[in-house]
Amino acid sequence: MRKKDRHELIKQIISDNPIRNQNELMDYLQQYQVSATQATISRDIRDLKIVKTIDESGKPRFEIFQEQQVPSEDDDIKRLIRMTSDVIIKVDTVQFMTIVSTLPDNAHLLASVLDDLSSNLIVATMASFDTIIIISRTPEDAQSVTAFLQNPSTISIFN
Repeated sequence: MRKKDRHELIKQIISDNPIRNQNELMDYLQQYQVSATQATISRDIRDLKIVKTIDESGKPRFEIFQEQQVPSEDDDIKRLIRMTSDVIIKVDTVQFMTIVSTLPDNAHLLASVLDDLSSNLIVATMASFDTIIIISRTPEDAQSVTAFLQNPSTISIFN
C-alpha cells in the first residue's frame, strides 16, 4: 500500500475508533491487510500530526491535531491552563529546575506548549514519556514556574 493510501486509512481508523496506542492502530491496519512496522507507524503518526488526548472517560486516545488558523498568545495561554489541569499529576522544584509529572504520553505536548509561549523564566524544557524537566536560570525563577504550573489561573509567567 502506498504511503498516501495508508495515511488516509489511518485517519479514517482514528476518526472511527478509540485508538489508544500504536499497537491498537497496527491491529486495525492488519484487519485491512496493511502490514507496517512500528517505526513506519511512528513516522505516520508524526507526519499526520496525530496526538494523544484524554477522552471523556479519562483514557488516552489518538486524535488528528486540528490547528486553528492563527491562535493568539491568549489562546495558547488558555490552552496551557487547560492542559495543566488535564495532564499534570505532580510538580516539584529542585534548585533551578522544575520537575513535572504528567499522564503517560503527554509530557512532550505540554513541553511544546511551554516552549511555544517562551517565558523569560524558562531557559529550556526536556520531555520524556511522562516527565518534563524545565530549566530556569535561578532557583527563584524555578519556584515561579512551579507556582504557575500548580495554579495557572492566578499566576502568570508570561509577559
